[in-house]
Amino acid sequence: MVAVVALALAASAWHPKDPMTWLLETVWVMVGLPLAIVLRKRFPLSDLLCCLLAAHALVLIVGGHYTYAEVPAGDWVRDLLGLERNPYDRLGHLMQGFVPAVLVRELLVRTSPLRGSRWLAPLTVCACLAFSAVFEMLEWAAAVTGGHAADAFLATQGDVWDTQWDMFCALIGATVSLLLLSRLHDRRLARLGRD
Repeated sequence: MVAVVALALAASAWHPKDPMTWLLETVWVMVGLPLAIVLRKRFPLSDLLCCLLAAHALVLIVGGHYTYAEVPAGDWVRDLLGLERNPYDRLGHLMQGFVPAVLVRELLVRTSPLRGSRWLAPLTVCACLAFSAVFEMLEWAAAVTGGHAADAFLATQGDVWDTQWDMFCALIGATVSLLLLSRLHDRRLARLGRD
């Protein structure tokens, strides 16, 4: 997975649509991938989380290369479903909740007294929403400092409610992730403890 993500990142750097957007979107991969590699012995991640992080990295990389508003697959979905905007940005924000939910859950289960607590799921969702809000503030800061140069990074596509939709998508992603993956995640964490 490391090789696939690293190759995709390198390929995406070749003539991106907007180099600054590419950097802002892929910096998470450039920081996260080496961090996961360096910490793999001291704090190995479950295989489920590794797969999800790789998938999320690919979403970020593609969005960074084309800009979220201009990803060709999103244009195809927009045209197929008769949508007003390219939905790839919404996918990115769903992933911004879906994958971090497993990451936060794994960190809380392994490092806090919340394992088995009924507070685990709500606190995980709250953490994902907090991250989404921080990301929206980073977008706001980019817009203030970059002006129109930040339009590709913002990917609002003319939607005045884009920020709220982004956070709502992260909320849905985090909630769905916990509903679908918590039991599987528990099994993977138990297996990780035996390895």
